[in-house]
Amino acid sequence: MIEIKTFDDLGRFQNDWLSARYHFSFADYYDPARMGFGPLRVWNDDKILPGTGFDLHGHRDMEIITYVREGAITHKDHLGNEGRTEAGDVQVMSAGSGIMHAEFNREDEATRIFQIWIEPAVHGVEPRWEARAFPKAERAGELVALASGRRQHQEALPIYQDAAILGATLTAGQAVSHDLDPGRKLYLVPAKGSITVNGVKAGERDGIAINDVDRVEIIAETDAEILLADVA
Repeated sequence: MIEIKTFDDLGRFQNDWLSARYHFSFADYYDPARMGFGPLRVWNDDKILPGTGFDLHGHRDMEIITYVREGAITHKDHLGNEGRTEAGDVQVMSAGSGIMHAEFNREDEATRIFQIWIEPAVHGVEPRWEARAFPKAERAGELVALASGRRQHQEALPIYQDAAILGATLTAGQAVSHDLDPGRKLYLVPAKGSITVNGVKAGERDGIAINDVDRVEIIAETDAEILLADVA
């Protein structure tokens, strides 16, 4: 089964510095039919204006993956971690027993990110933060694990869940496939471009929920950048 939630139908938030779309219920957006997808709890599509961002705030027991689509995001937390993550790169924060952090766009242009929250398999771990560069050239035409708690993804940023975030860049007409183990499912978002998924068309920034299939074939209708979550 393939279900598409179009970008125009996503939850919305807007203030003077943040424009956001919510794939699942979040903050003041509530849809009882979209409370998450397995352990995938949040997939937010944020545009943050220059010189603005999220002031110091706290999290507990959540794996928070930030994929930077355009611009850069600067992280700072109470543990002393500080870093700037650029477009195409990824940061992971395991909130664990509790972490206070702030996220700001220190750039001269708008920053666009996907922020993904995954419920952890274990609670109360020591909080941590890590970022890593994942050059787009290295994911040209193939899926690369960016953040994962699965044994086969040793090069990915680690998370505390049997789940994986993978990404690829595709030129028009190029295809990539992904096999799903029994009982697993996929949530897929084209960060850029339009695609077909097992013959079903989807547009830029649509959300695609995939259940009860063992193999997914993704074909780029235009040049595309895709991100997917493989979850149990």
